[in-house]
Amino acid sequence: MIVIGGPTASGKSRLALDLAVHLGGTVINADSMQVYRGLGLLTAQPGPDDLSQAPHRLYGTVPPSLRMSAAHWRDLALAEVRAAERPILVGGTGLYLRTLMSGIADIPAIDDAVRAQAKALHARLGGPAFHKDLAVRDPEGAAKLAPGDTQRLVRAWEVVVGTGRTLGDWQRAAESTAPADLAFHTIVVDPPRDRLYANGDARFLAMMEQGALDEVRALLDLGLDPDLPAMKALGVPELAAHLSGALTVEEAVALAQRHTRNYAKRQTTWFRHQMAEARRVDPGFSQTHTGYEKLIESLLSEIFAIIRKTG
Repeated sequence: MIVIGGPTASGKSRLALDLAVHLGGTVINADSMQVYRGLGLLTAQPGPDDLSQAPHRLYGTVPPSLRMSAAHWRDLALAEVRAAERPILVGGTGLYLRTLMSGIADIPAIDDAVRAQAKALHARLGGPAFHKDLAVRDPEGAAKLAPGDTQRLVRAWEVVVGTGRTLGDWQRAAESTAPADLAFHTIVVDPPRDRLYANGDARFLAMMEQGALDEVRALLDLGLDPDLPAMKALGVPELAAHLSGALTVEEAVALAQRHTRNYAKRQTTWFRHQMAEARRVDPGFSQTHTGYEKLIESLLSEIFAIIRKTG
């Protein structure tokens, strides 16, 4: 099966769709935010035109009031992969991709008190000092994370404190659950950083023109817990702050664009380290560009060669 990863706004979804059209494939979502309903614009879910060109699975299927775990997503994704003749998995959530390809760590649910302790400690110490605290408990895990990577730092801390084992230990144990019946042809979309950032900035402005503010307003009207994953999607907290009067719309847009760039940078780093053996491509952003057409031809040639070889 084909696996396409890459940072947000890199063009990976367009590439997946074009390959699906040529191959008669099914596009399967591997993005932790695109699973949520009611966030079609801000999470760049496929629109009607995309949906008319190829089947898409696991987009906008989960109510924003719920939490989608990597384990649950993996079960759903594997079912879709095995049901599709030509599955094309695409997304920027490294945890999802690793969970499907390498197996899943059977980490017990972390006690709410430990999770609260982790968040409180991070808030009190700040990123750099919290990173040092994690380094004492989990040197291997801390070495892989930047002091500013709050979400992953807190997760690593709560796992080692809550289970007595490091996240790395759990992940190594997960290797035995990797799907033996699947072979992966991995592609990472890796455009130059300046173009990636510019595209992300432009895309958020387009989202605003298409009604992103109304999307957030409707989400807020549901009265959901602000700690839910859907409420933390890029653009939601920033536009919510504008709607509450804390930010001007210009300030909210600029902040969301900055957070998007920061997230894209972290994703790029993850893919360069964790999927180092993948085929790296830069499709550009113009479908009519000759270089893009040649890239599609090259990838199709590789894929058909694999299909002929494996049957």
